[in-house]
Amino acid sequence: MPVVGMIGGGQLARMTQQAAIGLGVTLRVLSDSAHASAARACADVRIGDHGSLDDLSAFAKGCDAVTFDHEHVPSDHIRALEAGGIACRPGADALLHAQNKLIMRERLSAAGVPSPRFSPVREPADLAAFAERTGWPVVLKAALGGYDGKGVWVFHSVDEARDVIDGAVARGVELLAEEHVPFRRELAALVARSPYGQGAAYPIVETVQRDGICHEVIAPAPGLDEEVAARAQGLALDIAERLGVVGLLAVEMFETDSGILVNELAMRPHNSGHWTIEGSRTSQFEQHLRAVLDLPLGSTTPTAPYTVMANVLGGADPAVYDRYIHVMAHDPGVKVHFYGKEVRPGRKIGHVTVLGDDLDDLLARARHAADYLREGPR
Repeated sequence: MPVVGMIGGGQLARMTQQAAIGLGVTLRVLSDSAHASAARACADVRIGDHGSLDDLSAFAKGCDAVTFDHEHVPSDHIRALEAGGIACRPGADALLHAQNKLIMRERLSAAGVPSPRFSPVREPADLAAFAERTGWPVVLKAALGGYDGKGVWVFHSVDEARDVIDGAVARGVELLAEEHVPFRRELAALVARSPYGQGAAYPIVETVQRDGICHEVIAPAPGLDEEVAARAQGLALDIAERLGVVGLLAVEMFETDSGILVNELAMRPHNSGHWTIEGSRTSQFEQHLRAVLDLPLGSTTPTAPYTVMANVLGGADPAVYDRYIHVMAHDPGVKVHFYGKEVRPGRKIGHVTVLGDDLDDLLARARHAADYLREGPR
């Protein structure tokens, strides 16, 4: 049976292990710590540094395919693995567009993909010139390394941004400015593509973000016009093909009065797809394994009219397990997933999922469970 190597020991690798068991696939995980989320759950764990080519090369020996729990592996190292005959999926040329926001914007813009206006920023004057075209406020982003709201700022003047720009320049951090988009809501398209070229698309979902962190996902996005949904799915599949993505591609989008705009890309299982564990015939984790092994892709048909996923964030009290009894007794239909991570305030430590046909009821149940697991009774 095949061996898939996943670089990164986070919760995405942990949940991929569950899918690998059902497929009979061995999942080998490269983790930087024996105490990381996936390292606590996977049988084949190698401790190493994803920034070390020696560690990556040793890890990849014997793997039928290598994939990623995060986007932080240096592109040159991935190319070196590929040159040595390792099937990296996605490959370095594709993954670069999820690693570097400026390269992603330039490539999508050249392809005519609807996206926010953007410009590189190397000094405060660049930001001022961009704001003259778009108006304030302006979104400033680090091209590399940002996630969950980190490396993203909203500024209303050059003076507000000056310290951030000067500090980034001093550290050699590449920046870009994007227009501040007045959107109705945020959506996400999740698609898969295999080396053979087969594609599969999940229903478009609505994501609810607060302070740069995803709090809720509603599948499918309520009230979304069927033609708009189909165009969004088609757009995500087209991006996957253009960039040569193998595996999952999550496309975060803005729904605006004038249409859909592409915000971010991720080439791995994604928070916006956790609902698929219970809510789809094929979970995103199984689908990713199928894709990277070039197996036929699975059905993306939902198992219920609506699925709501709510992230569980760490609170002040780390005794989460003590609160299981209430959540499970109060609502036996709630599915609880925990990531084996140390509880810290604001940290994603798990998620809950509920399925059914009454969306208001599902939202209330998911929110109650997530809030109770975080803080207990109020």
